[in-house]
Amino acid sequence: MEQSSTGSSSDDDLSSIGDDSEKRFSTKVKRAILGAPRNIKDPGVFHRISLIAFLAWVGLGADGLSSSSYGPDESFRALEGHAYLCIALALATAFTVFIISYAYSRIIEHFPYGGGGYVVASRLLGKHFGVVSGSALLVDYVLTISVSVACGLDQIFSILPPYWVQYKLIGVTAVIGLLMILNLRGIKESVTILMPIFLVFLVAHIILIFGGIGSHLTEATQVAGTMHTDFSNGLKTLGFIGMASLFARAYSMGAGTYTGIEAVSNGIQIMREPKIDTAKRTMAYMAISLAVAAGGILLCYLLFHVKPEPGKTMNAVLLDRFAGGWVIGNIPVGWWFVVITLASEAALLFVAAQTGFIDGPRVMGNMATDSWLPRRFASLSERLTMQNGVVLISVAAILTLVVTKGNTSTLVLMYSINVFLTFSLSEMGMVRYWIKNREQYPDWFKHIIIHLIGLVLCLSILTVSIFEKFAVGGWVTLVITTGLILLCLKVKRHYRKVGDYLKRLDDVLLDIPPVEGWIQTKVVPNANTAVLMVKEYSGLGIHSFLSIQRLFPNYFKNVIFISVVNIDASTLKGQNELDEMIAEQQKHLEKYVNFATQMGYAADYRLAAGTDVIEEMEKLSALVAREFPRTIFFAGKLVFERERWYQRILHNETAYAIQRRLQFAALNCMVLPVRVFATNKA
Repeated sequence: MEQSSTGSSSDDDLSSIGDDSEKRFSTKVKRAILGAPRNIKDPGVFHRISLIAFLAWVGLGADGLSSSSYGPDESFRALEGHAYLCIALALATAFTVFIISYAYSRIIEHFPYGGGGYVVASRLLGKHFGVVSGSALLVDYVLTISVSVACGLDQIFSILPPYWVQYKLIGVTAVIGLLMILNLRGIKESVTILMPIFLVFLVAHIILIFGGIGSHLTEATQVAGTMHTDFSNGLKTLGFIGMASLFARAYSMGAGTYTGIEAVSNGIQIMREPKIDTAKRTMAYMAISLAVAAGGILLCYLLFHVKPEPGKTMNAVLLDRFAGGWVIGNIPVGWWFVVITLASEAALLFVAAQTGFIDGPRVMGNMATDSWLPRRFASLSERLTMQNGVVLISVAAILTLVVTKGNTSTLVLMYSINVFLTFSLSEMGMVRYWIKNREQYPDWFKHIIIHLIGLVLCLSILTVSIFEKFAVGGWVTLVITTGLILLCLKVKRHYRKVGDYLKRLDDVLLDIPPVEGWIQTKVVPNANTAVLMVKEYSGLGIHSFLSIQRLFPNYFKNVIFISVVNIDASTLKGQNELDEMIAEQQKHLEKYVNFATQMGYAADYRLAAGTDVIEEMEKLSALVAREFPRTIFFAGKLVFERERWYQRILHNETAYAIQRRLQFAALNCMVLPVRVFATNKA
């Protein structure tokens, strides 16, 4: 641990200057792209990064509203010329939207810090149902991004020359890359930037739906007569069972319409206080807008006799028939309206991809906290975004689009199965909750009825979707989801084995009897000082402390315990929660101080909080080193007898990373190994 001196100090200095200049340049580039770090200690930071109901509607509701660009399209195509069923389909679609939305509003009341499918299934059905729901959600959010971006570009290519289609994959990659950067900057920033797109979409579709229906009000009697005649003929041709089967198929093929409803309950943590009221208001906005948009577009398909045309979406055909002939003077106003509306649909679909970027990493963080995924996915960046999850989900979405060649129909087929798997598990969990607690709540039946209706609807759509879509792409979704579930089980098994070993360590070391008659002494700044980096009071920390005693007997007079409160996805809820975490960690550090004092050392602790443990620990260490000049730093690290590649992914290299940084700052740091024997075959 002696610092060497050589004659090449000038070269070292030049190298250091070069490294510093490169670091400064890279930092400037990073700041320019992602923005400056947020101060977690600022009490107002949680308020500034949270969303009011309207912005939450833009960021989370856009996924549901944008599905009106492809959900009704798929439903109407599945009618296969039997357009007279369109009115019933529009009513069924609106009814389903309201039922599922209301059911999730009730879920929000029970899970105020996030009532998405993973949390609901884990708490109410059990952890294994939770991992099924969580895995389905992760695949779903990758497909949310893929479907939204692919369909958005389809809207654009509907008004471009056909040969432009060859550039579609380049376009989707560029769009996902841009959205990734926006989300790395922060959720509120990305939503605010994209809000004008949302407003243009709303205005254009209000004109389309109400204008389209209003222009046919005088023909209501004629349309009703035609529908009655067509229905009678269809009943004679298909029979009741055949017509019901056709309707059920069309209803299930439009399941993509409902895919964004759960997003609000998954994203409660990013909403402004009072969170429950904000979330329920956001859900109401989304339910009304989606029901009107999806149901209204289906009715317009019927009224304007829309039929599929090669190279065009159904909405493009509808818009052309509605407004294509509008001319004021020599200005083709209708053409411009068609272009603006399709462009707003495409842009809103890109905004809808936000749901995948907002909620996907959040689900990853929750699952990582519960040890189903590598724990690094629970970490936050300095901008308080879930950087690892955002990047991974972006890469997965690009790969999905490349494999499917950006085919929207294929993606939609893959998409809705997992959505309704999650919906079904959530509704099943709530039904079980009210049955289990019926004695506690006399009005339990009033609460359970909405979840029973939702469960029947969701299971019906799930069953028909699997039956209809399995052979044409649905099986891919089920295989990928099953593979992810098995991977999560493997990760959990590894963490459980490591946890069992650490528990045995706790059982042995935390029961060390206290030393009688010890006297607490104050730390002396100029004395030899051991600085030990710790987390909670545990056998791992005691093991590291005893290792210092064994390696350096009678050398250190002071022991300083330092720790960083890590703000991650599961803890970023508000200032009160942060204060509670800091207070809890102080209690752990006080236990370490008492233990070291009993062993005859002068002891104290220092504490910091932040999203980047390595960076915060480096800053804290520098402060301690100035206060105690004769210092050696120590960090404990789990080591395995035969380390495998996946163990480096599942267990971070924090101790080694801190050691490298402190050594570069001319501070001595030693990593103390804690050997793990029980997990070599994990």
